[in-house]
Amino acid sequence: MLAIVLAGGEGKRLMPLTADRAKPAVPFGGIYRLIDFALSNLANSGFLKMVVLTQYKSHSLDRHIAKTWRMSTMLGNYVAPVPAQQRRGKQWFSGSADAIYQSLNLIHDEKPDIVVVVGADHVYRMDFSQMVDRHIESGARASVAAIRQPIELADQFGVIELAEGQGQQIGAFREKPSDPVGLADAPHEVLASMGNYVFDTDALVEAVTTDAEDTDSKHDMGGNIIPAFVDKGEAFAYDFRDNDIPGVTDRDFGYWRDVGTIDSFYDSHMDLVSIHPIFNLYNYDWPIRTSDSGYPPAKFVHGASDRSGMATGSMISPGCIVSGSVIGNSVLSTNVKVHSFAQVDDAILMDNVEIGRHCRVRRAIIDKDVYVPDNASIGLNHDEDRARGFTVTESGITVVGKGTVIPT
Repeated sequence: MLAIVLAGGEGKRLMPLTADRAKPAVPFGGIYRLIDFALSNLANSGFLKMVVLTQYKSHSLDRHIAKTWRMSTMLGNYVAPVPAQQRRGKQWFSGSADAIYQSLNLIHDEKPDIVVVVGADHVYRMDFSQMVDRHIESGARASVAAIRQPIELADQFGVIELAEGQGQQIGAFREKPSDPVGLADAPHEVLASMGNYVFDTDALVEAVTTDAEDTDSKHDMGGNIIPAFVDKGEAFAYDFRDNDIPGVTDRDFGYWRDVGTIDSFYDSHMDLVSIHPIFNLYNYDWPIRTSDSGYPPAKFVHGASDRSGMATGSMISPGCIVSGSVIGNSVLSTNVKVHSFAQVDDAILMDNVEIGRHCRVRRAIIDKDVYVPDNASIGLNHDEDRARGFTVTESGITVVGKGTVIPT
């Protein structure tokens, strides 16, 4: 087995969070990076030989992998970040399929029977060993992980249509169709591609090599490689609802989110903080792993009636100090400081953010290393937020970029 993690995405729709980092390196859930979900799922599945193909602004991603994801070399296991190397000519990766084509030396060196290819920027739990077993049983040359989504959302996904009377064989793969066809057993749903694939090694090598010679191709796994397998009748769908994860509750069963936009990124964080979370980070039977920050425990200080440090419905990371302020329905990353008489509601504060006295923050994402001066407000007046250069989404989420200097 060899796992290839596609982590070269620029993530334009997540700007300004991706202005200084690759999308898979974006912090998530207080202490994690987005890539930790893919790597944790692979490791928990028993696939301990992983290569991570990187390209766009990859320094923080490479550093995180190097510091966090170290396997036992005695057993031949590894997680190796592999940047674009121009092995096939003087060009960078031109698509996800081209990234694999330009990295075929990794496959030739490892000589696996099966290659698992996954994206690096989704939030979910998945046992890939179950998908591999189903792939082998089906006789497929390529298998696509598929999740059921409401038919009205079909224009946001690559949609899988099953071949009539052929079980899970894929009959058509359509990108963001405006006229989707519902499933036979659930007409109100479609099968959407999750961006996770299993291939017989020789079939994958042949497919990306053939695709590289096609000058009209976009060299995309979902847009070009999978349709080529579909045309030959060699692609099968793996229904994500058949994936059985230890410790999963009825509430977070089948959870998967593409956090490709600011709104979806924000909503996924709000999924974490309810009493019975829609996505449960506290499932120790299938842990999401990351680095130990080395920070001390979070601290809450002052208990006077008008100056009480407290947090409700929130996740507070190590190193945080909540000093005489109130936090509600929020996620605080490591080493965040919130000073007295401030109030933070429905917000995401990333590493090293400091909130001054008497500040108000609401429905906002504040990236790393931002100091919010005393008496400032963020997220309460969108016109004012835009005038200060902050990003404000149509749904009313204010985003303050990394290291932004906010005038006093």
